Amino acid sequence: MLLVSLATSAADEKFRCGKWIASSDMSVAELLAKCGEPTSRTEVVEDVMVRNANNGLMLKAGETIIETWTYDRGTTAAPMVVTIIDGSIRRMERAK
Repeated sequence: MLLVSLATSAADEKFRCGKWIASSDMSVAELLAKCGEPTSRTEVVEDVMVRNANNGLMLKAGETIIETWTYDRGTTAAPMVVTIIDGSIRRMERAK
């Protein structure tokens, strides 16, 4: 249990945007309003697959959109990477 909670907290960081603190509790609209546009964005659309109970074959049930936003914070702080899945902020972490 302890390892799971440590892994979650390490990938759920906060960062400063001017006078605001950005956190994964925010909505995407709040993040944009407080921090502005990210330095870079990528978007990947992945299929969501489910197993058919009748024959065991995998079927496409839909799609999920995974966005990765990077906020550069100058030369003294590591960039922050924000992962957004289907329009909700899921993770904030320092770039490696």
